[in-house]
Amino acid sequence: MNAAQGVLQDRVAVVTGAARGVGALLARKLSARGAKVALVGLEPAELKAVQAQLHGEAEHWHADVTDSEAMARVAAEVKEHFGRIDVVVANAGVATGGPLIDSDPEAWRRVIEVNLVGSAVTARAFLPALVESRGYFLQISSLAALTPAPMMTAYCASKSGVEAFAHALRAEVGHKGVKVGVGYLSWTDTDMVRGADRDEVMRELRQRLPWPTNKTYPLGPAVDRLVAGIERRSPHVYGQWWLRGMQAVRGTVPSVVGTVGIREMRRFGSRLDGMRVGLVGAGGTAYEQAREKREAGKRG
Repeated sequence: MNAAQGVLQDRVAVVTGAARGVGALLARKLSARGAKVALVGLEPAELKAVQAQLHGEAEHWHADVTDSEAMARVAAEVKEHFGRIDVVVANAGVATGGPLIDSDPEAWRRVIEVNLVGSAVTARAFLPALVESRGYFLQISSLAALTPAPMMTAYCASKSGVEAFAHALRAEVGHKGVKVGVGYLSWTDTDMVRGADRDEVMRELRQRLPWPTNKTYPLGPAVDRLVAGIERRSPHVYGQWWLRGMQAVRGTVPSVVGTVGIREMRRFGSRLDGMRVGLVGAGGTAYEQAREKREAGKRG
């Protein structure tokens, strides 16, 4: 057996949000280790391009992770196509930023729907197959679950929510042989982070964060850590080495953020007035377009 393939050889892995960023690179790295990969996302052309880059058997499915019927259909089709499902990575996610008082209510709600509700919909759809294979479910969370910050209320709420969801799910399904992990990522070089940085205020606020939270980290090493966690079926996976240490101090973080955050919000003052940021990055645009298409269909 090829050492680069190992435990993932001929296993079937499902990755949501697979059209770009973390999901696309994760799919490529899982494929390189011998896994058969099911790509799920909202951008058919991008998914097809990712599929073409994979090393072995793969297929892609167009679906919105918040659509229960669509995800149930995808789960059934993936199982029929590959014969089994061993790994599911709930990676699909979007983000928005800015003060809650001036935020776009639809964009704010969409972050919760995609990141939190979409993860639960994904788990519900694929759990029967994972129970059958005694498989592994990896929920992608974030530094935002460990250190909630101002100007990111929707994203922090969603990522704290998926972390708690995964911990609860682990206790529910562990006796059936299913392992559940939580993957934590700091600011990683993806379309989402680059999209957020296009806003001057959001970019400057992030630059003022304390080290090491103020850096943008390369995608490759972070995804390598996720792959290693999948191979080990780990309960916690850290995309950047220092995130593990944040667990030890997370109880003190809210009071620190509360104090420092007030100072920073006062510093930016009137620059925050009327600030409105929609969903960021190309992935966010894809979700906006999918929502508009679905609403147009209902009207028709």
